[in-house]
Amino acid sequence: MSNGFTPIRPFAALLTFAFGGLAFATGLQAQPMQVAAPAARAAQVNVDNFTFSPPTLTVTAGTTVTWTNADDIPHTIVAQDRSFRSKALDTDDRFSFTFTAAGEYDYFCSLHPHMVGKIIVKPGNAPS
Repeated sequence: MSNGFTPIRPFAALLTFAFGGLAFATGLQAQPMQVAAPAARAAQVNVDNFTFSPPTLTVTAGTTVTWTNADDIPHTIVAQDRSFRSKALDTDDRFSFTFTAAGEYDYFCSLHPHMVGKIIVKPGNAPS
């Protein structure tokens, strides 16, 4: 005489419900995987007291370098090979350039040619 009721079935159903509810409550349910975009690489050079600081900066290809004039007189940023050139930067003005090719980039201030600096760009897959 079987009534179709087996005591294990309600217990299994209860466990399934309990763990399913726990997974939902704790956020353990399957989530689509999100991949973050690679962070943009950036570096800074300060212009102050007629100097570039740091005077030599090494970055990887794809890095954007931003020069900020902290001096109280105008300065420019000019590559010796003329690959980049800023306008005259007043106090707190900025100039940015993204270096896409490996190499060495010597630069100077065209208003004060004794002010010199260098950006060394390594291939993009090189460690920082």
